Amino acid sequence: MYSCKISEDDYARICSPVQSIGVCYGVIGNNLPAASDVVKLYKSKGIDSMRIYFPRSDILQALTGSNIALTMDVANENLAAFAADATAAAAWVKQNVQAYPGVSFRYIAVGNEVTVDDTGNILPAMKNLNAALAAAGLGGVGVSTSVSQGVIANSYPPSNGVFNDDYMFDIVEYLASTGAPLLVNVYPYFAYVGDTKDISLNYATFQPGTTVTDDGSGLIYTSLFDAMVDSVYAALEDAGAPDVGVVVSETGWPSAGGFGASVSNAQTYNQKLISHVQGGTPKRPGVALETYVFAMFNENQKTGAETERHFGLFNPNKSPSYKIRFH
Repeated sequence: MYSCKISEDDYARICSPVQSIGVCYGVIGNNLPAASDVVKLYKSKGIDSMRIYFPRSDILQALTGSNIALTMDVANENLAAFAADATAAAAWVKQNVQAYPGVSFRYIAVGNEVTVDDTGNILPAMKNLNAALAAAGLGGVGVSTSVSQGVIANSYPPSNGVFNDDYMFDIVEYLASTGAPLLVNVYPYFAYVGDTKDISLNYATFQPGTTVTDDGSGLIYTSLFDAMVDSVYAALEDAGAPDVGVVVSETGWPSAGGFGASVSNAQTYNQKLISHVQGGTPKRPGVALETYVFAMFNENQKTGAETERHFGLFNPNKSPSYKIRFH
């Protein structure tokens, strides 16, 4: 997969190989740094990929010329309009993609963990956005959607993974036709806290001590992350789309705020993750898995459990939440 920056003059694609690790840039906080400072922080740490959850002009301006590859979401509330009206999708592309020719757009994520009421809008919106990008000469930008692990049924053992709902079969069939990957949010943390009886902390944080054999495939797992990702690959195979790739569009571990949430566990998980994904999974060994850590900053206005405000690799003053290396 490649990232394509469109030049000012002719939108010619200048492509560079995708690296494995990016970081999600969430902005639900009232004390976060200016976008220009955030981009400088990405650059200074050698983070070459970013995900944002909606277009924001100051972020897109700051990314111009940075060579940071960008995954940008279409907000869930826009799906119905874009599904129903191709001109609305084209206007969004013109305003938020074409207007920033110096930004290296990699993927457009059409919705993030879309709820049941709106899932029927995902595929028509994807098609309209793909058509708008192609008409603008931006066909190299992949169009997908970001789903939670909840779209998978029978995820244990991984070889039993299948999609829960019919809408996913249509989406992955479309992705197979376009070559774009499926974006999946993968959180061993939540699986662990939901089932500490059967899941050990070591297994959830890439530490030694647990070996699980999948009787269906014969593959051996030493990390919950690999098992979760491989259940998605199994579901894609079951859906007749074995060639559709997987991008982990979010994963992370909180450093405070709840059970299992500590600086030590967060540092261990994220540091081992960064090293681990270069080697792929048991089902796809040697194939580097493009992965986005959630999140760049602790976001003090996020709602929900206290842990939601403690996923950041950095504090709002740009100091590290804990020591982490990205290469």
